[in-house]
Parts: sequence; structure tokens; C-alpha cells
Amino acid sequence: MSAKPISAPGDSRRRREQYHEADVVVVGAGVFGCAIAFALANQGRSVLLLERRMTEPDRIVGELLQPGGLAALKQLGLGHCVEGIDAIPCKGYNVIFNHISSLIPYPTIDDSGNVIYAWGGSGKEGKRPEGRSFHHGKFITKLRESCLAHENITVVETKVIKTLRGEYTDQVLGVETRTTNRETGEKKPDYFFGQLTIIADGYDSKFRKDAIGDKKAVVKSKFYALELIDTTLPQENYGHVIIGKDTFPTLLYQIGTHETRALFDVPMNIPEASPAAGGVRGYIKNVAIPALPPSVQPAALRALEAGNIPRSMPNSWLPPTKQMPKGVLLLGDAFNMRHPLTGGGMTVAFNDALLLSQLLDPSRVPTFEDSKAISAAVNVFYWRRKNVSSNINVLAQALYTLFAANDRQLYALQLGCFEYFQRGMTDGPCGLLAGIIQRPAVLAYHFFSVAFLSLWLNALAICAGPFGILKAPLALIDAVLILWKASCVFLPLVWREGFQ
Repeated sequence: MSAKPISAPGDSRRRREQYHEADVVVVGAGVFGCAIAFALANQGRSVLLLERRMTEPDRIVGELLQPGGLAALKQLGLGHCVEGIDAIPCKGYNVIFNHISSLIPYPTIDDSGNVIYAWGGSGKEGKRPEGRSFHHGKFITKLRESCLAHENITVVETKVIKTLRGEYTDQVLGVETRTTNRETGEKKPDYFFGQLTIIADGYDSKFRKDAIGDKKAVVKSKFYALELIDTTLPQENYGHVIIGKDTFPTLLYQIGTHETRALFDVPMNIPEASPAAGGVRGYIKNVAIPALPPSVQPAALRALEAGNIPRSMPNSWLPPTKQMPKGVLLLGDAFNMRHPLTGGGMTVAFNDALLLSQLLDPSRVPTFEDSKAISAAVNVFYWRRKNVSSNINVLAQALYTLFAANDRQLYALQLGCFEYFQRGMTDGPCGLLAGIIQRPAVLAYHFFSVAFLSLWLNALAICAGPFGILKAPLALIDAVLILWKASCVFLPLVWREGFQ
């Protein structure tokens, strides 16, 4: 049972609006910021939600919400935010490898929501969860509207400059901002105070260094985006992953009745995207678009020819880091990121918001002035969140390494992964990707099952033809190299995401 708010809603609102004081100050009204502000406000906490720009954002990521993220969104009381925004149901993935399709629907689940064939195989009939895909800006607008309507939240459009600390302590007491007068354009200093400050200012966070030290996101590629109008996807209501021998992964998924998002992964400094080859536009036009399904190519060419260089976003990996909260917490993409190939970012964010709000419930932490209780809750949060986040993070990074293969061993693993799907071993991997299987052991089992299938297929290819048995030593050497490569891809990720 949640504790009742200490002060009446009217008193809390007056304190927020006149004195800029609240139980918690949340910096950033994005995916995580809105979710945690709404969750804490539902517990009776007084919340100040600060956002630099309240206009509808125009971003090319955060457009696909997996079933596990949708379930968390509903538990947060924000399930209505996917309604009325022309959101498209998503039923799974269609992986197209060298123009051959492998359909991977979300897995069948039992009445308790558990995946029936988590360890192998796939269900033919039964209940299946769904995700949603949409325009990011429309979804964020809905989240913000929910916060604006909440009696315990005051939303302020202002630019946060720095955190405020006590004169005799390093405890964060709030933030200093600059608020623009809409009539005069003048920027004036503002100050907002809270017993707890939560910063969720996104992938390019200006507060990351202060909160978790000199940790930097690793960026090896960018996604370049096109918006395709009235195109026909090979499978309706499925996200598409296109992998070709000479191309890097491309994603296709519908974000509206008439709109489909195309995301082209372009690693740094590849020859195919050099100025001599026509740059990124040249790579997309000459290499990536020809690898798309024929039904999609005309719309992709029209979209490319209609604009300049497509907009881009860095594909970042930032493992989580333990924090020692002294009045401030850094969360959301500022705290933890993974490659967006699997569309798991919002699933992690909403599950994080749900878990943290449960651990900070007034029945556990009556007041945010209790720094020891906050520290204990954050420590539990850091380790317990890994049940969801580590699976999604490891899967995203490992699959990208396989799908963007650039050596013989990775090519073998790539082929083995696709053959694994072709053999119907889809419910476990897709359940992990969807955020509804939260057991790291299932991820390890499927990853190394793919590895052993890869070395077996490779051995069969080496030993095929006359005198094939004489090539067995070469097959054995290759098997060792493939297994070693798989271990080098998987184990460091598991160690960093799961045990540190």
C-alpha cells in the first residue's frame, strides 16, 4: 500500500509553481523522464518535470515498442499513450538474408504470460503478444500530455545549465536553468529544488561525466533514415531486417498508415560510403537499396531523391555504471544504451521506470531526504534491472556483430543464425528480443546453440565433395576458430552487462 502524500495537492502545486520546490526534480521529458515522473506522481510525490523544448520532437529512433515494453507501459498507467497516434501493431520480425525470408513471430505464451517454447522450437497456435510502432514525436507528445494533466506534476519549459550543491556538502539540491521569456526572448536564471534530482537528458547527456565519471559511449556506426510513403512490405505488421553479403543491416517497419521507416546502418569510414563512391547517399542508392525487397525499392529511391543526405543517429553502446546517489540519479539513455537494431531501448526504459518507482514507493522510502534508503534502493535497482536490460543489451550488440559480419568466422556465425531461424528455433530468441523472457540462461543457451550449428554447417561445407574426409583437420581448425570468435563476441558482453 502506497503512503499518502504528506501535503495536499493544492499545497504541493503552490510550492512547485511559486517556490520551484518539489519532492523530485526530473530533467528531460523524453521516454524515461515522462515515465518516471508519472510513476512517482501516482505515488503522491510532488514532481517538477523540466524540458528544454516542449514542441513535438522529430527523431528517427524510439519508434518501435516491443511487447515487454508495452506491458511495462501499461503497468505504469500510460498504456493509453499508444492510442490515437496511428500506431501500427507489430507481430514480430521478418529476417531477409540474401533475399531469403525467415519469419520470426512473437512467441506463443501461456495464461501467465510465460513463453511456452523458451528453450527451443516455436508454437504454431496460441496467444501471442504484440508490440507497437509509431512516429516517435506523436508518442512523446502523448506521454507529455499525461504528465501535464497530472495534479502532482508541474511541467516547465526551461534549459538546465547545471546541478546545485550544498555549501558544505556535495549533495545535489536541485538544478539551475535558463528560462526564455516568450514575449521578449530574454533568458533569465531559474532554480528548481528537490529532495531527489533524476536526470534523463538522453544519449548526448551533458551531465554524464559528473554522475558516472569519464564513461563514453562507443559508436561504430550510424543509422541513416528515410521515410517511405505508401510502400508495400513483404509481411504486413512485421519489422524487417535485411542482411546482404555486401550490405550492412537495414531495418524496415511501418510507423503510420502511409509511412514506413527505413534505417540504413553505415559503419564509420567504409569505402562504399567514401566521397569517391558518392558518400552516404551513394552507399544507400548503389548498395543498400538494391538489397531491399523489390516492392520497397521504388519508394526508397523516391524518398532518397526527394531530399538531401538522410538524417542520422549514432548507434551507441554504453554499459550501465553503478552510481552513488548524493541527491541525483542519471538514468535513461544517459545511463545505458545499446545498438537499436533490436528496438529494445524503450523496453529497457519503461521497465527501469517501473522497477525504480516500485523500489522508491513511499512504503519503502517515505521521504527522499533519507539518503541511506535512496542508496539502498538504487543498489537493488542496479542489479535487479539486469534481468531485463542485460538480455536486451547483450542480444542487441551480439546480433549486430553477426549481422554486420566482416570476417570468415562471423560470416559462418551469421549463416548459422539464419539457419537456426529457418529450422524453427524462433520463440526463445524472439521472446528475449521482445523483453518477455527475462532469464539470461536462455540467451546463453540459444547463442551457443547457434555457434555449434554454425561450426557444423561450416564443417559440412568444407568436407563436401570428393576426398572431403581428408579436409576434416581443416574443418576442426575452423570449428575452434568459430567457437573462439563466438566466445569473444558473447562472453565479454555478458560479463560487462550481467556481472559488473
